[in-house]
Amino acid sequence: MLQHVLGKAGIEFDGRHFEYLGVPTQDTNALAVSKVSGVASMEQWLSSRTPLKFGGVGPGAATDDITKVVRVTLGLPIQLVSGYKGTAEIRLAINSGEVNGITNSWESFKSTWMKEVESGALVVLALGVPKRHPAIPNVPLIIDFVKNEDAKKLVQVAVHDYSAIARPYVLLPNTPKDRLWLLRKALADTYNDPEFVADAQKARLDMNPITGEDLEKVVARTYALEKPLVEKLRDMLK
Repeated sequence: MLQHVLGKAGIEFDGRHFEYLGVPTQDTNALAVSKVSGVASMEQWLSSRTPLKFGGVGPGAATDDITKVVRVTLGLPIQLVSGYKGTAEIRLAINSGEVNGITNSWESFKSTWMKEVESGALVVLALGVPKRHPAIPNVPLIIDFVKNEDAKKLVQVAVHDYSAIARPYVLLPNTPKDRLWLLRKALADTYNDPEFVADAQKARLDMNPITGEDLEKVVARTYALEKPLVEKLRDMLK
């Protein structure tokens, strides 16, 4: 949807026309660097003039887009090295010293990079969400380091909202409202079902849902981004 707002060619849908059921879990995108990079905090990084190399998959992926937005809105010294086939390749590149870090979800770090996080080989510096995560309460937020109001709006849409609506459940445009409401209620009831919750915990799946109503508001905010900020964001994501 964000790419549609930015006018990217080849997108043949309008996100405002879908009917939204909700999101089962939101991504908690984070900036993380290797210990050998020598950077242990955002304050240290912001005061440095030496760029850190971040691995990326390609335009449209959080590894690239959020990195680009943070580079400009915070003025962080980052050199994006894009073109890796996936985050597994970037992990190898970090371990070998080819790159210094990555923008990836905490959920991904927890499931596949936890040994590095627990050993301190990988340092999570900041989170791209509106509030701190209970599992890593000492990790600050990206938004805490943004000073300019326009930059805060861009972080809201291109980092926070980007993460929140990464995995939406949607219905076709013009789905009858009674069906929409019925399915929204069914989904909400599922999230609160004790058996479902127990299965999710057993599978180590984080549940951090957004209702269909709230998801509609996030989508509307994305499409309501002021034209000058759309232009700025388009330039950032080139």
